[in-house]
Amino acid sequence: MAQYAAAIDQGTTSTRFMVFDHGGQVVSVDQKEHEQIYPKPGWVEHDAMEIWERTQEVVRAGLDKVQASDIAAVGVTNQRETTVVWDRSTGQPVHNAIVWQDTRTDQICNELSADGGQDRFRAKTGLPIATYFSGPKIKWILDNVDGVRARAESGDVVFGNIDTWVIWLLTGGADGGAHVTDVTNASRTMMMNLETLDWDDEILGILGVPRAMLPEIRASSETYGEAKNGLVGIPVAGDLGDQQAALFGQTCFSVGEAKNTYGTGNFLLLNTGNEAVQSKSGLLTTLAYKIGDQPATYCLEGAIAITGALVQWLRDNIGLIKESPEIEDLAKTVDDNGGIYFVPAFSGLFAPYWRNEARGVIAGLTRYVNKGHIARAALEATAWQSKEVVDAMNADSGVDLTSLKVDGGMVYNELLMQFQADVLDVPVIRPTVAETTSLGAAYAAGLAVGFWSEVEDLRANWGKDKEWQPQMDAEEREKEYRFWKKAVTKTFDWLE
Repeated sequence: MAQYAAAIDQGTTSTRFMVFDHGGQVVSVDQKEHEQIYPKPGWVEHDAMEIWERTQEVVRAGLDKVQASDIAAVGVTNQRETTVVWDRSTGQPVHNAIVWQDTRTDQICNELSADGGQDRFRAKTGLPIATYFSGPKIKWILDNVDGVRARAESGDVVFGNIDTWVIWLLTGGADGGAHVTDVTNASRTMMMNLETLDWDDEILGILGVPRAMLPEIRASSETYGEAKNGLVGIPVAGDLGDQQAALFGQTCFSVGEAKNTYGTGNFLLLNTGNEAVQSKSGLLTTLAYKIGDQPATYCLEGAIAITGALVQWLRDNIGLIKESPEIEDLAKTVDDNGGIYFVPAFSGLFAPYWRNEARGVIAGLTRYVNKGHIARAALEATAWQSKEVVDAMNADSGVDLTSLKVDGGMVYNELLMQFQADVLDVPVIRPTVAETTSLGAAYAAGLAVGFWSEVEDLRANWGKDKEWQPQMDAEEREKEYRFWKKAVTKTFDWLE
């Protein structure tokens, strides 16, 4: 009898394999980073073959502690929007994967927006036209890599976000691999219709993307095939974009439940039930999940491009710290931000602004400011950006947030979590298993094969690790927020 459910969590900077028991507790984990490739300013790429090698390595290492035969099913969760185009018969990518943060498609997006504005496709897709999404990235590859368009039209060259790439290889690759995606990942391409949950032919025509190259859109929790590599014979039965997987892992199954993930970027998702709620405040309308043949569940999402990535930048590009956790100690050497505000618009601004042309600024610098203030302002930037998204979410949903469930790597930063509670003026709650992205993918896979019988079983697994209560007075909060908003305006219109 199977005792475990597993997940492959392919993220922006690393790949992780995790195994969970029936109570949702971690039994085994392995993780490896992969290279970040920056060919030009604003361009961000990954080597898709390296990602597959890392995936196989972490699966092998993660199976040291458990027998593969004890795993009921494996789910896949992934960095969303990152675009891979490959040859179906050889399995070789035609170009490096173009990462979600990449801004090379800004000209394509400007041309698309020239006819009908930035919200031209929003009614159908729930998304503004932005460099973030996969559709324009596919168009860029078709337009810029010789010979690919003709091969795509015949279906010899195919597309997938990273979930599709991993599942295809996991289930056999060129030898009969399943070319599938789920509704959550498809909803991030700017090509899926929210109502039909199918590719939208009109948008495909405008983008010039052949339907023949696209994966089949399936539920987030169903069996797509059996693993051939490493996990031989185990059903591959869950597929969720990383943020939706975190929502699932946080057991936000009721309308009005929300979570915020603190990773490379920050992503706040609010369950809106079986209805797609169109945003008037700069949020994305997207799919939360779909379990088997049940109706799909939708959510509102506030996506922030740069949060944890700002700490990495201070570490790798500037050398302010040697290890990411040192940011907290450095920030604690000062009592406040020294009057500075750090707006990390490194790849434009995402929610709620959607300004592709914005670039990062540090505002309010004086001779008084030291590296402690910069560290503190960098952490505060994460909390302020999250507050802007919460304000937008409250406006769209008409329901005020009463508490915030948090997960991801940065939630062990106590200074940040306290400041987040302070600026939101609601309790911030960290669960016992903070790696809810992997957990959500394992849950989706386990549900599909009956390892868990219903979502209520999963709710019983959720436990609270720590809670932060707001301590800042309202006047101080308002004053600081005004300065933050002012700093944000300084990033606008940087690129001509």
